[in-house]
Amino acid sequence: MANLKTGLVGAGVFGGYHAGKIAASDRTDFVGVFDPDQTRSAALAEKHDVPAFSDQATLFVACDAVIVACPAIYHEAVVRSALEAGCHVMVEKPLALTGHAADMLASLAEEQNLVLQVGHQERFVMEAMGLFDIPESPIRIEAWRMGPPAPDGRAGDVSVIWDLMTHDLDLVGKLMGPALSVEATGRSAHTDHIDESTAQLSFAVGSAEVTASRCHSERDRRMLLAYPSGTLAINFLTREIENTTPFQIKLDVSETLPDPLGAADEAFFAAALGERACAVPGREAALAVHMAEQAEISALHTIGA
Repeated sequence: MANLKTGLVGAGVFGGYHAGKIAASDRTDFVGVFDPDQTRSAALAEKHDVPAFSDQATLFVACDAVIVACPAIYHEAVVRSALEAGCHVMVEKPLALTGHAADMLASLAEEQNLVLQVGHQERFVMEAMGLFDIPESPIRIEAWRMGPPAPDGRAGDVSVIWDLMTHDLDLVGKLMGPALSVEATGRSAHTDHIDESTAQLSFAVGSAEVTASRCHSERDRRMLLAYPSGTLAINFLTREIENTTPFQIKLDVSETLPDPLGAADEAFFAAALGERACAVPGREAALAVHMAEQAEISALHTIGA
């Protein structure tokens, strides 16, 4: 089978990471890069000896598939254009900034019989740990994803809900299904958006509390999962786990999953070539978008915005 002709939209930090994966894969031919910042686009393209395209439409015509790694505010428009051009798409999270837009993109991909994968790479980590193999549904999840401001101001165009919390909202949705209700609080610290937020979510099978911050004094990345048979308390930074369930969980997955981003990209390439099912379909990722949108609206209401 011929290699997948693959392009890249976005030449920022994450675009650079994805460019390396496209260039290194034996499933792909790297077609080229588009970024409105032509200087940045040319530099990344030169690094991988591929063309820098002057417009994304021309890139899409030349591609079978594209990876979208531009700022989140542009995801909806870029993904829609790529799908309409007949390209398989992998887009960094979030899929879109409204639930309606996320559903529309998922439907468009299904209608076009195209792969639409969303970059929730932590699903690969959770799968490698064995969390998705547990035969019980959690009845309570608590998650903390906190850290200082990014030194380069990355993702300052959206709130911490879309920037960081969406990771854990996706995991909660994967494990517990659609949320029945979402209420959130928030505060701004160093951007014009919400920089710290806690969301309370209710589900048919239980509840969750998710906290995200990009103005915390230090990094904190923990998750507590309560099951009918016991609890899992996971500290992802110290790689410590307390497990009172009868299920075996592997916290250190560095040997089996040394490169989650690379695994996600390879899964996308394989799905686009018809070798496997899509790992994180747009329809599933839309759940996180709906929850994030509700959290954003609720948090903004609490601060009078």
